Amino acid sequence: MFEYAPAPESVRPQINEHYGLFVDGEFVDAEDGAVFKSVNPSTEEALFTVAEAGEADVAKAVAAARRAQEAVWGPMSGSERGKYLFRIARLLQEKAREFAVAESLDNGKPIKETRDFDVPTAAQHFFYHAGWADKLAYAGLGPDPRPLGVVGQVIPWNFPLLMLAWKIAPALACGNTVVLKPAETTPLTALMFAELCQEADLPAGVVNILPGAGATGAALVDSAVDKIAFTGSTAVGRAIARTVAGSTKRLTLELGGKAANIVFDDAPLDQAVEGIVNGIFFNQGHVCCAGSRLLVQESVADEVLERLKARVETLRVGDPLDKNTDIGAINSAEQLSRIRALTETGAGEGAEAWQPACDLPERGFWFRPTVFTGVQQSMRIAQEEIFGPVLSVLTFRTPDEAIAKANNTPYGLSAGVWTEKGSKILWAAERLRAGVVWANTFNQFDAASPFGGLKESGYGREGGRQGLEAYLDV
Repeated sequence: MFEYAPAPESVRPQINEHYGLFVDGEFVDAEDGAVFKSVNPSTEEALFTVAEAGEADVAKAVAAARRAQEAVWGPMSGSERGKYLFRIARLLQEKAREFAVAESLDNGKPIKETRDFDVPTAAQHFFYHAGWADKLAYAGLGPDPRPLGVVGQVIPWNFPLLMLAWKIAPALACGNTVVLKPAETTPLTALMFAELCQEADLPAGVVNILPGAGATGAALVDSAVDKIAFTGSTAVGRAIARTVAGSTKRLTLELGGKAANIVFDDAPLDQAVEGIVNGIFFNQGHVCCAGSRLLVQESVADEVLERLKARVETLRVGDPLDKNTDIGAINSAEQLSRIRALTETGAGEGAEAWQPACDLPERGFWFRPTVFTGVQQSMRIAQEEIFGPVLSVLTFRTPDEAIAKANNTPYGLSAGVWTEKGSKILWAAERLRAGVVWANTFNQFDAASPFGGLKESGYGREGGRQGLEAYLDV
């Protein structure tokens, strides 16, 4: 009889028992010897220990980045910098399966998402920005664009490798060096990326990786860097803005969101339902631009809800390394507690919660996909970012009412519009107060397309020609 070969997802990547900080091209322990554990959220088992950076470590990393920028990376020609970025992109492709499995283990997200989206898109960002490295003078940002110097970057836990690529690729292409702090719950792929930088022979000090918690991030913001790039919560973003205010440091912020996904009565409903599911349940709802508010026109609301519930009942919740899993584990116990608390608040305020009947694993951090109906604009679940697989459904009668409800939020990161009329798409997109508007799709990204928000969703753009400006002195 024929025997099947093991699936690539079943092969555990090489994960070290302990990782140090990556400073000046080498892995080193923290000055004070501090360490912490990284936990697999689907099993609650410790994956490895990692050094935790303190103020002294941050200062060393910034000094190493400064030396590398002034002596090597800054004076290097754009075409030579591009070669390093191309090399990194190809290595990411070669090690794609290893990175995908590691991301699922450390983050909890399904393997089909890390394999088909996270890792390929991360490589795409390095390929794209490698092409810009010797063409910056032609980006329309001025005839003599110059690097800022040393950039401090702080990324979240929802897309660890992809957020790293969004930050590091444009910074390096523009001639800057980097000190990056990954999220404390998901440092693995950033540390694997540091090993990849060694393999690519990237000059020492060009990229430095400092795992740690909030104190490490605060030390990096306070350090002698020339720019801070932050992706995370609005509350932390405000604190960073207050710290940087009055200094010469540049700042870009990509913060929270409460995106409206608007379904008009002439929308292709089956296509819209798939977009709704992708908009809120992709990556367990751990997406800043998630379509967490569904605005559906009253005349088709019952039909949309019926089809939506039938579709949600087919979603599989469970082992992130199972290629059939649709919804993986919540990233941490802390995040699971927040999701539960806000869900209970929604029920307490009078909204009706619906969940499909599905078994959850006994160990790990899990939450069933949830759909709230009877939601009012004033409810917390309609105003606050839950950052989990929870959808709030509201209805509207007229297009003007839809826009008014969609814009009734302190956030302005993204929105979706579903209709068969192109004129209605353009009409809605012009009036929606959001940095990104998707039409008859959701959660589509490309390295050549700028991404960013308005209002409390931050400022600045990442990706595309516009994203280069944040890393250049023009």
